[in-house]
Amino acid sequence: MSNKLKLGFVGLGIMGAPMAGHLIKAGHDVFVTTRSKVPDEIAQSAATQCKTPAEVAQHADIIFTMVPDTPDVEKVLFGEHGIASGLSKGKIVVDMSSISPIQTKEFAKKINTLGCDYLDAPVSGGEVGAKNATLSIMVGGDEKVFERIKPIFELMGKNINLVGGNGDGQTAKVANQIIVALNIEAVGEALLFAAKAGADPAKVRQALMGGFASSKILEVHGERMVKRTFDPGFRIELHQKDLNLALNSAKELGVSLPNTATAQALFNSCAAYGGKAWDHSAMVKALEKLANFEIGQKA
Repeated sequence: MSNKLKLGFVGLGIMGAPMAGHLIKAGHDVFVTTRSKVPDEIAQSAATQCKTPAEVAQHADIIFTMVPDTPDVEKVLFGEHGIASGLSKGKIVVDMSSISPIQTKEFAKKINTLGCDYLDAPVSGGEVGAKNATLSIMVGGDEKVFERIKPIFELMGKNINLVGGNGDGQTAKVANQIIVALNIEAVGEALLFAAKAGADPAKVRQALMGGFASSKILEVHGERMVKRTFDPGFRIELHQKDLNLALNSAKELGVSLPNTATAQALFNSCAAYGGKAWDHSAMVKALEKLANFEIGQKA
């Protein structure tokens, strides 16, 4: 982008740090803060470190947030020294966390009463997508505001869509997480079945990659299952949070999501074994416990 913007970024975790990094590399003035230690790559960059979210909002015209859960977003926005206390009329808040669609609508209303605009823009693509600036970004909010922010989104992602009004971006992300969880479960079952039957799961995976069963989950997470590489990635505890949003919202809507509930039960089992920080592809470990057989074992 030719125009230098004053951007804020709150939340510099696994996803937030590389996302903020792309904004810095693009030459914008970026003001950052996070609840833990600022990652070295950000600390050593041209970014300006701030003590509080309020300070970020005072300096920046467009403020991005990327934190784990709904209460975290609420605290960052409206808590002591939160973003809301540093806003002035005309600024824009863009929440890229994955949180409750219902609460998102309330947050948007509160920000709007301050004379500012609000977009919810959760992402999909994980750490790899964040690092490679290939995230899918699902946006809810006003179309004019979206068009203004889209060039900045393009620094972080490739598949960028305005879904509807505030909250609709979060609804799309919940739908995304349902699909991802059920695909992980399906790939886990398939590779476990193949391994227990005596086939080489790596070769089965490779064969399936050329057919109708091919998917990004089979490609990336299937490889993780075969190679036993379960460092996140995207932590199980975060996917649990997303499926809780799905199941709680479904209850309010009167919708049954039976397979989503099963996937959540498998994640819960992993967490019970101490695996809440495992990559979500490690859901297969719960299936392996049920079978008393691990992919990679000799049948």
